[in-house]
Amino acid sequence: MQAATTSTTTPLRRLALHTTTTCSSAASAYGKCILATYTDVSKDACKEEFAKFGACLREAMKRKW
Repeated sequence: MQAATTSTTTPLRRLALHTTTTCSSAASAYGKCILATYTDVSKDACKEEFAKFGACLREAMKRKW
């Protein structure tokens, strides 16, 4: 059974859109940091990159749901 299609965008779809377009540079920087440090895992290794990515997402989403 399919759900009714609405013209509003779900929060998950907006999150996916913003992670791939609006915040792509921050996501890329975070991903590169993770890739560079995955063999030597330590707490807060990519804390700065993660914080920038999270801030970008929060700004882009602005809790519209």
